[in-house]
Amino acid sequence: MEAKRIRKGRWLRRSLRVLAVLLVLVIAACFVADHYLQFRKSDKDLTQVFSNGGIPASIHYYTSGGRRLRYISSGDERRPTLLFLHGSPGSISYYGRRFSDDSIARNFFVLAVDRPGYGYSGFGDPEPSIQKQAAMIRPLLDSLYHAQHPIIVVGSSYGSSVACRLAMDYPGLVDGLVLTGPSLAPGQETMFWITPVIENPLVRWFIPRAFRSANTEKYHHRDELEKMLPYWKNIHVPVAYLQGAKDNIIDTSNAGFARSHLVNAPSLDIHFFPQREHLLAQYEWPTIRANIMKVYARAKGSE
Repeated sequence: MEAKRIRKGRWLRRSLRVLAVLLVLVIAACFVADHYLQFRKSDKDLTQVFSNGGIPASIHYYTSGGRRLRYISSGDERRPTLLFLHGSPGSISYYGRRFSDDSIARNFFVLAVDRPGYGYSGFGDPEPSIQKQAAMIRPLLDSLYHAQHPIIVVGSSYGSSVACRLAMDYPGLVDGLVLTGPSLAPGQETMFWITPVIENPLVRWFIPRAFRSANTEKYHHRDELEKMLPYWKNIHVPVAYLQGAKDNIIDTSNAGFARSHLVNAPSLDIHFFPQREHLLAQYEWPTIRANIMKVYARAKGSE
């Protein structure tokens, strides 16, 4: 019995040592993943991108809704305004090189903002309310810059939901919408089985911060889109809707939702890219740019 008790004690100690080593390795892997999976560039790195590309852009911060948000501005403030809203995960780094596009630079004063929980706007601390996100972004257009009209808002993926909420809640502030891979209809997007699991605080700690923010937005997205249902009639601006025909994240039925709910939009152009999935900007920028210019021309003509 004594020998058996000793063997059992040794086995237990070895097991605990193995578990301790595994725990250390898991924690180390989480830190490494968090370091590399950030989808953001520092102010220093972005400034270098601008310098290398000869882009007249600068980085700023402002406080709104109790949050400190980072944004980029580029160009002449007297020009019409183009605002980019990224998806999830993402950041203003997603748009850095877009500021050097000749058509964009010639026609617009360009803004892009790290949405709450991304980039350097409280990284890993998301804001699940789309209404609150829109309210936090509003000052970029009506108080910090008194932005010149027409104001065109380009929203990518989840950013399209925020762009639409901005147009709903502040109809005099937005003159046109360009939506890429847009999520508009409640429940018409892929919900991963692990999404609710990650929201558990014991699990959440181990997830890279960019994905924490994305997961929280995903978890609340259906409810947030349902809150928007009564307000689609508030959108009275031209809209361009662009999506991959093989989108593996957002169901293409969102286009039908747009047709049936954007009843007061003076125009709605829907374009599907036959061979594309969810990601578009790095592959289809020329078409996106053409739609920005088309929406701009329509918005300008309606003034």
